Amino acid sequence: MLNQSAFANSSAILTAALYTVFYLVSLIAPDFFRLLFNAQFLGADVASLLPKEISLGSFIVTLVIMVITVWVFVYIWVWLYNRLNR
Repeated sequence: MLNQSAFANSSAILTAALYTVFYLVSLIAPDFFRLLFNAQFLGADVASLLPKEISLGSFIVTLVIMVITVWVFVYIWVWLYNRLNR
């Protein structure tokens, strides 16, 4: 049986860390960011759909929404897993 809160917390923390790393890379090395971001989509130029600059406010709002969404989704996922694993 998996601990729902621990799994959701760890997933949310990893999501926040990864999003922050991507944001920092976009600020420090934009060309590498484009390469890294597009590599997730098998080389499709998805990075061209992103705004040229992301404000700190937008970054924080998106980070909060992502962390909450991941936490809730993973919590429900582990709850369902534990229920089906009985």
